[in-house]
Amino acid sequence: MTVHSHPPHPYRVDGRQTFALARRIIAYNPALFLMNMALWASVYLLPAAMAWTVSELFRRLELVMPSPGAELGGAGMSAVWLMLGAFAAVRLLRFGLFYAAFLKFIELIGTAGALLRRNLLNYLLTASGTRALPDTPAEAVSRFRDDVEDVNAYIEAWVDGFGMALFVLVSVALMLRVDALLTLVTVAPLFLMIVVVSRLSPRIRTYRRRMREATARVTDFIGETFGAVGAVKLAGREEEMVAHLHVLGQTRQDAALKDVLLTELIRGVNTNMVFVATGLVLLLGARLVLGGQMVVADFVLFIGLLPRLTGTLGFFGDWIATHRRTGVAFERMNRLLADAPPEEPTRHAPLGLRGELPALSAPAALAEPLRELEVRGLTAQYGAAQYGAAQGGSSGGVQDVNLKVRRGQFVVVTGRIGSGKSTLVRALLGLLPHQRGEILWNGERVDDPASFFVPPRSSYTAQLPGLFSDTLRENVLSGSGAERLDRAVRLAQLDTDLAQLGSGLDTPVGARGVKLSGGQVQRTAVARMLARDADLLVFDDVSSALDARTESALWDALGSELDATCLVVSHRRAALGRADWVVVLQGGRVLDQGTLPDLLERCGEMQALWAEEGA
Repeated sequence: MTVHSHPPHPYRVDGRQTFALARRIIAYNPALFLMNMALWASVYLLPAAMAWTVSELFRRLELVMPSPGAELGGAGMSAVWLMLGAFAAVRLLRFGLFYAAFLKFIELIGTAGALLRRNLLNYLLTASGTRALPDTPAEAVSRFRDDVEDVNAYIEAWVDGFGMALFVLVSVALMLRVDALLTLVTVAPLFLMIVVVSRLSPRIRTYRRRMREATARVTDFIGETFGAVGAVKLAGREEEMVAHLHVLGQTRQDAALKDVLLTELIRGVNTNMVFVATGLVLLLGARLVLGGQMVVADFVLFIGLLPRLTGTLGFFGDWIATHRRTGVAFERMNRLLADAPPEEPTRHAPLGLRGELPALSAPAALAEPLRELEVRGLTAQYGAAQYGAAQGGSSGGVQDVNLKVRRGQFVVVTGRIGSGKSTLVRALLGLLPHQRGEILWNGERVDDPASFFVPPRSSYTAQLPGLFSDTLRENVLSGSGAERLDRAVRLAQLDTDLAQLGSGLDTPVGARGVKLSGGQVQRTAVARMLARDADLLVFDDVSSALDARTESALWDALGSELDATCLVVSHRRAALGRADWVVVLQGGRVLDQGTLPDLLERCGEMQALWAEEGA
């Protein structure tokens, strides 16, 4: 998977599309969503029931105690005890409902988050064509973490919003029966908050996007710094690295401060409006009670509903900001997927959250083993040629490359640094997009190399292989069966190192293989490639950290035990001397190709490369 910086923004999500994408997530399990709405609506409505119960309790007391000091009769006591019992029952019911609602809410949010993350990862790994990250890996991780959480918060807001809306309607209906003016004073902050937040919506989107991008840059820099600690120390650049990290941190701090300040400003305005409304209701209500225009029971009803009602009205102000932030989250997800349709993150797919995990399907057997791989006129360019001069890149790559690899051959692609060797094999395998040319497998055109050149057709080891922070065994197997483990380790010439590693195959390799030498990292990657059978083995200069003896043993073992078909990028004599066919690149073009003896006779560039390697 490759990374390029800041391609054109492919998709923008407006408010209506945010609603549509959220509906697709809800429709994945509508019964679960409706159950959450019903449970949380009950939870939010119970405070209104409690306020009404307390109000009725005071009303009963007023009826049975018309004057101070009067004693309650039997009927009056029964009514009071009945209301107290009703209050206790409602209180206990609320605890039970809250527990049930919370369990279902966790299931809903877990399902929504799993669906989004599953679709993001699935598209990046399996979609046709060349997958290219538009930003850094840390920025991609932010999509899976932060942006998915923003969408989950939006789904939560819809669940809460329904219950809160019902609570508002019931509360307003109860309050209107008592006093219309007091009710108007209570709900007025809602309309003011809608106006305020609507005016701030563009800034909400902008500040949230800038904060997310700044956070990803800091995370990415820290990750790369950890992977290059040795190089930084050898170069004596610790102070410069710290200074750059300080600049990135300051940028993130400024962006986060603006985002947080705007959010807190909205909440502060909302809270102050609520406090003002609460104060007005208390003043006006107390005046009405003292003037005999309102009974104590009605005033108690207002006081019981007011705290929850004003807080609920504040929620709708925050909901508008949440809606805007969710639009940014969907935009960032679609940017990650680049050429995917806008609804791809919300596509319905099985998740396997219940019951036994589905069995992994084994790769299908090759219908037609490799006889000949042919490349015709392959042109692959990157930088300005691919993304436009505005991106600031420079053109490069390979042009009009023709070559053939027949079954059982050992073909070496060689040339100087920058001649296009790695670009050629990466474009052939679909790891880089190519602009012209065609690739044929046994004479049949390969339309989507990225999906075609995978085991059991081909296996690939990069020039700088990446290892996981796990044991040597898990890095070699990578989920495949252990039946080929010993053979893979032996063929990769890694078996001689096991005794030195302390725990053998169970030795932790550290982050990116930091506990291994360069040669051990390369041979581990080769063993990983050989742990699964493949018709075509592609090596991108994987022997650069090996001594000549180990490299020769590696190539000899592959030829004698596997009779493998190999396409090897290398300039070393051990590989060139083993080659059945050599392709010499210069400036991104094929300068010459043939057997090594023929090239050493007629090709000046091959003669120079051979002499330099010997020296």
